[in-house]
Amino acid sequence: MNEPLHPSTLGEILDRTVHLYRSRFLVFLGIAFIPTGVVLALFVVLFLSFALVGSSGASISPAVVGVVAFLVFGALFVVALPLLIVVTALGTAAMNHAVARLWQDEKITIREAYRIAWQRGWSYIGLFLLEALIVWVAPMAVWIVLVIVSTALAAVGQSTGMGAAGALVALGTFAVVIAMAVYCIWMLLRLCLAFPACVVEQIGATTALRRSISLSRGTKGRIFLLYLLGTALNYLLTLAITIPAFIVIALVPAATNPKFAQTLGAVMVFVVYGAAFAIQALTKPVYGIALMLFYYDQRIRHEGFDIELLMQRAGLVAPAPPQLPAELRPPIAPNDQAAEFIPPQAAEFEQTAEPTHAKSEESL
Repeated sequence: MNEPLHPSTLGEILDRTVHLYRSRFLVFLGIAFIPTGVVLALFVVLFLSFALVGSSGASISPAVVGVVAFLVFGALFVVALPLLIVVTALGTAAMNHAVARLWQDEKITIREAYRIAWQRGWSYIGLFLLEALIVWVAPMAVWIVLVIVSTALAAVGQSTGMGAAGALVALGTFAVVIAMAVYCIWMLLRLCLAFPACVVEQIGATTALRRSISLSRGTKGRIFLLYLLGTALNYLLTLAITIPAFIVIALVPAATNPKFAQTLGAVMVFVVYGAAFAIQALTKPVYGIALMLFYYDQRIRHEGFDIELLMQRAGLVAPAPPQLPAELRPPIAPNDQAAEFIPPQAAEFEQTAEPTHAKSEESL
């Protein structure tokens, strides 16, 4: 960025987020629209499938409806779930690449952002899966086990006439739900900088998770406020879209006709979910930009990244020396010390340098 680098407050990060979003609005919106559009397309397919089955429910037996529902959910699980994982991971990586390039005052396009993300696609997919397993899947597994156990204990309490046992189970279930919610929020705050670290530093998934845990120290409160503001913004935009849509639908002359009640209900459901997906596409770049700015801010605070970047731009930091190929590396001596090794290029230089040195001695 053109402005001086220094540790930033939450207000400064939000201000820069708005500025970057406005400067490349169509690019960020296009990057976020691809995964959101895939989710919306899958939802439309599912919605139309159930609408078709429901419209012809009088002429179709319940067994056929059950088979169709099973096939639809099976196809969603086998095809849609991997597709959603891939497009979400690549979309998140592309968003971070775009923000990182723009932070360095470089231009980026939607196609180029996804092309760069595609080059390390497996790393980003693995990172996304690890984050999902840690933040969401593990609490869900605990919840399923809790539901099974609580149901069994409730059945035992009813059969034995122990009403107090049911109350204790309900209280324990509530406590576990609160604990799982706290766990999800805490782990999300710890791992939210993994994608910026993986994209900028070109590291693996597990290393990126460790880097996120290290970099998020001391800034979880600010990131939590960011998520709260994003949630409030999402809620306000949802109201701003759905309330006028409901008013327009209610003013339709056929809205009071019972024959069209089911159709209008389906339209209202589609409007609500369509608005939710549109708002997600609009607000997703806010999180991507802000988290990348938090990543750079934490590196500036704890690692002196601003000084390192200024030295690189001034040419004061020499590039890392190239690594020799395996066949040119020096052998290891028996005493665990590296033996002296002269690369072929250095040997040729010494051979060519010897006559010149001898000639100079003769001239003296």
